Amino acid sequence: MTSPERFQALSEGLTAGVEGREDLIGLVLLGSASDEAKSRRDEWSDHDFFALVEDGRGPEIRPDLSWLPEQDRLVLTAREGEIGFAAVYDDGHVFEFAFSDAAELAGALAGDATITVDDESGTTAALIAESRDRAAAGDRFDPGNDVRLVLVKLLIGVGRVRRGEALNGNAFIRVWATQLLVRAIRGRFASASTSLRDTIDPVRRFERDFPEWGAGIAAALDLPVQDAAHALFRLTREILEPGWDEFPSRAADAVAMRLGWD
Repeated sequence: MTSPERFQALSEGLTAGVEGREDLIGLVLLGSASDEAKSRRDEWSDHDFFALVEDGRGPEIRPDLSWLPEQDRLVLTAREGEIGFAAVYDDGHVFEFAFSDAAELAGALAGDATITVDDESGTTAALIAESRDRAAAGDRFDPGNDVRLVLVKLLIGVGRVRRGEALNGNAFIRVWATQLLVRAIRGRFASASTSLRDTIDPVRRFERDFPEWGAGIAAALDLPVQDAAHALFRLTREILEPGWDEFPSRAADAVAMRLGWD
């Protein structure tokens, strides 16, 4: 468990580490690591952040993570793609971060954020302003299209499972269909989504805005894969179809018939 005091100490250690390197120009703490979202922290909160380097120096600088705090307590570091990193401490606390120049983060999304280090040009502040604008623009849903895709993913996923491709079928059902169902619900009932929602990942804190439906979806995902798919299909119709002209009822009937679902 990460205490509030240790969480703060790690934040301060990150800031000191970035400030102590001439080739690092910015640090922004994201999500629950930010001051804005401090009230959301709990024992499972980790540190999400962007660490910015001088333009064009990412490939040169990225191999060196000696600026991370408490080096003696690090038990793991790993790369996620070109600019993504993860680090784990001996008490299980996690860092997930992008380590790059501003240009490499040109498509980044950001919600709650606290800038603790910036250069004289305000490179980090400009990046976060643009990232927040992109996140706000993306925080919109097309529930009619999303629900049609739910049906597609369930149909393909069950077909893959029945073909013997269980791993791929599980991904279609438990990941993509579920994510699209959440998006469809958030879009269909937009006024019920509160400020607690994550503007980047609509699945985050879904249960707080829609406790009954969140519990139902979670219970469906605990079932064997084909039962899970059928349960998600039923929830899709029960939650979204009544009183909504955009619901693709004919397509849902066709999927049920093809999969042998009454």
